Amino acid sequence: MGTTKLSSKGQIVLPKSVRQARGWEPGTEFVVEATEDGVHLRVKTPFPRTELDNVFGSVRYKGRPKSLEQMSEAVKRAAGRRYRRAVQR
Repeated sequence: MGTTKLSSKGQIVLPKSVRQARGWEPGTEFVVEATEDGVHLRVKTPFPRTELDNVFGSVRYKGRPKSLEQMSEAVKRAAGRRYRRAVQR
């Protein structure tokens, strides 16, 4: 555990050992929350946390159900098209 100071600009430098242990690089964004004991700092996630029940079935499909084999083949075809487009550029 290290110590740090609050600068006149309101900045705090996190000790290098903490940054390295967590893999935090320059530009890492954090959420800062005031708590009873002080401040809680956590890495900001790009998307809010969701539960499967909140999003399951949100994309509707009209048509006959597809088998796993049909879905796998469709994914392979789409990946192939994307690859060929990327190579042509």
